[in-house]
Amino acid sequence: MTNAAIRQQLHEYIDITDDKKIEALYTLLQNDMGPSYSIPADELHMLHERAEKYLKGSSTLTVEESHNKIRQQRKKP
Repeated sequence: MTNAAIRQQLHEYIDITDDKKIEALYTLLQNDMGPSYSIPADELHMLHERAEKYLKGSSTLTVEESHNKIRQQRKKP
């Protein structure tokens, strides 16, 4: 049986089965349904701040500009 056929049968089963079986299936699969990664709250906050600044029009640097800026800071005593 192909994966497409299996998916189709599962869709049909879910459409007609009773609520208790749906809840049981959901319980079995819920850990696999979400993302397999997590971002710590402080990093997520930082990303949101950076995105907000970018959307408000703050200047950005190319990779080469970033490297040059870092090199200049390293040269300072």
